[in-house]
Amino acid sequence: MSSADHYRRWIVDTFAPYLGRDVAEVGAGIGSISRLLLKQPIDRLTAFEPSDNMYPHLAAAVAGDARATSIHGLFGPEQAGRGYEAVVYINVLEHVEREREELDRARDALRPGGHLLVFVPALAWLFSAFDREVGHFRRYSRPGLERVVERGGFEIVRSHYFDVAGVLPWYVYFTLMGRGMGRGSVSLYDRLVVPPMRVLEGVVRPPIGKNILLVARRN
Repeated sequence: MSSADHYRRWIVDTFAPYLGRDVAEVGAGIGSISRLLLKQPIDRLTAFEPSDNMYPHLAAAVAGDARATSIHGLFGPEQAGRGYEAVVYINVLEHVEREREELDRARDALRPGGHLLVFVPALAWLFSAFDREVGHFRRYSRPGLERVVERGGFEIVRSHYFDVAGVLPWYVYFTLMGRGMGRGSVSLYDRLVVPPMRVLEGVVRPPIGKNILLVARRN
């Protein structure tokens, strides 16, 4: 997603009403989403990244903003009782083998009424060699994601498929051909396709999509 500026903003802007003031971002990577979160009216961002390769980029991305703290490590049980207003998982939960345990940690770290914000890849039939290479355990269906979240002690606020236009390109390039789209192709898609699709999907929810966006409230 490093060259998908419009796409990242679309995700973060959709989550924005549910962020509150005190936010945890799990699996923050190189900080691309972190920088966008810091453009929102929040008071504190705690960004977690366990990767030795990615963490230095994350630390550099949020350095200089007094509201941000970067942590080189997992989002662990020691966060219980922290009282975050939102915990954000963008392209992360699919990497977690024991997803229910991860959601338990998120619930325990949220204040009552706080929000779980999840963005994941969708549609099992799109699963490709690329998914395996980057460590995905699964691609989700919307009902399947909702079930695991509800069983974790959350109430669904909104849940819908996202980026219907990306389904066919992903299927052709990744699933059928077994290769990815180059940076140039991703950038072109981001500039030409994402802006009009953002408008369209804001009016009409698609019946399927390459991803799922979900907001849930801690009971």
